[in-house]
Amino acid sequence: MRRSSPQVQHVTIHGHRRAYVRTGSGPALLLLHGLGCDHTTWAPVMESLARTHTVIAPDLLGHGESDKPRADYSLGGYANGMRDLLTLLGIDRVTVVGHSFGGGVAMQFAYQFPERAERLVLVSSGGLGPEVSPAIRAITTPGFHHAMSVLAAPGVRHVTTAAMRLLAATGVNQLRDLDEVADIYDSFKDPRTRAAIAHVVRAVVDWRGQIVTMSDRAYLTEAMPMCVVWGADDMVLPVAHASNASALAPTARIEVLPNAGHFPHKDHPERFAKIVRDFIRTTEPSHYDRDRWRELIDEGAPVAPIQAQAGSAPLAPVHTVRRAAGA
Repeated sequence: MRRSSPQVQHVTIHGHRRAYVRTGSGPALLLLHGLGCDHTTWAPVMESLARTHTVIAPDLLGHGESDKPRADYSLGGYANGMRDLLTLLGIDRVTVVGHSFGGGVAMQFAYQFPERAERLVLVSSGGLGPEVSPAIRAITTPGFHHAMSVLAAPGVRHVTTAAMRLLAATGVNQLRDLDEVADIYDSFKDPRTRAAIAHVVRAVVDWRGQIVTMSDRAYLTEAMPMCVVWGADDMVLPVAHASNASALAPTARIEVLPNAGHFPHKDHPERFAKIVRDFIRTTEPSHYDRDRWRELIDEGAPVAPIQAQAGSAPLAPVHTVRRAAGA
């Protein structure tokens, strides 16, 4: 029998109610969802990962069952929130796994609190190149909130989400993620959610694309094991960004999954869980060494990654991808 879904719990941090689930036992995994999603995006892999790990999957502020205040929705603010949540839960160190926007939060967490991050797993992550889907860029436009208040009206929303889910069920690769898009669209019926998502996106994206990059600090990953997982058919963030990650962080382990879109952990949950477990099993956790970090920062980034942040072309061919042990 399948075990029941873990119960959603709530804590109040700095006056804001935060939702999260905690399940399993063993070394801690912090799972960070993407824009407009919540902890349920990890449902297909949570049970498998919880067999060997303590899994913490929060709803980020402004998402899911967490509060949606007028607050700090920057990457730094989210990283601080994750530090405080883990502190309240009595968890000192984690392997942090971030999907899409959550990947940006994961990178920021590892950068701000290296003493608390053992490893970094980025899943179809933001922050690895400027390109992003036009739908996300549209959120940054001045008319987004008004337009969505119209499009989120019950009749329009129900018809549109039903159509998206029907298209997702056709099996066409380019349409596979529309069921997730439908869930995000449906959440926009709440004006607080629309406002929060707009604040989040404007902190990391403008009309030209992503404005936050890890390229200028990627050299710091030399001190922390990193794994990058991407769907070959991703229509939100291009799979070429996995090659960027390989060039920016040559020691990173890269996995490109065929027949997968922007949510590879949902398209291939068993394989995804195996990749994560094998990555953890075959790497030593990072231990923060202040002197080593001082040396890395003093040496600075190589010239190529710094220049790369302004370009949109892949920095390395996809054939540089390596497979996780036993995959």
